Amino acid sequence: MRRIRKQANAFTLVELLVVIGIIAILMGLLFAGGRAVQQQAKRTQAKNDLAQIVTAVNAFYTEYGKYPLVTADTIYGTGGTSSADLFYALRAVALGANASNAINPRQIVFKIVFISPPYVKDPGTPVSGIGTVTGARQYYDPWGMPYAIEVDGNYNNQIDINPYTANAGPSPLQAGVIAWSLGSDHLKGSDLAASDDVISWQ
Repeated sequence: MRRIRKQANAFTLVELLVVIGIIAILMGLLFAGGRAVQQQAKRTQAKNDLAQIVTAVNAFYTEYGKYPLVTADTIYGTGGTSSADLFYALRAVALGANASNAINPRQIVFKIVFISPPYVKDPGTPVSGIGTVTGARQYYDPWGMPYAIEVDGNYNNQIDINPYTANAGPSPLQAGVIAWSLGSDHLKGSDLAASDDVISWQ
């Protein structure tokens, strides 16, 4: 008499490990794709913020016939003077250099606000908004660094020193105000083609 063997319908250890490996690879690809999308969203937000900053400073110039605070070409934010006083004036907040509305006096009657960014959600680690505790009152990019703004305080309609040396336009730049973000690595790149920096003038 022959015995009939029953075959078990179960995974072998090797098959199970192969399935787990495939799932891990797919999750890794999904995570990398998700990070790329997130970084692109941050770059887009930074580009929009920079456009608003430049527009606000130029609108201030249109309203008052001068730029806020400056008497010479000046860099605010990362790599320069704190941008808190600049944003006090642009946001019509009567503090700092704009105490008693000294820089933006028409705010009292006409409520002129040139820019209205949100406050950061976490005051200890400021990201995407106006800092409240750490780096108080500066405008922070999506990676947690203050935006840098250079204003033509010489009134010659040019920024005499282009902050970037390659692939970022001529030096001097024919503009009254420029702004930039150092990106996720928090370092200013010398060649924008290989850098994650975001600039307003291209």
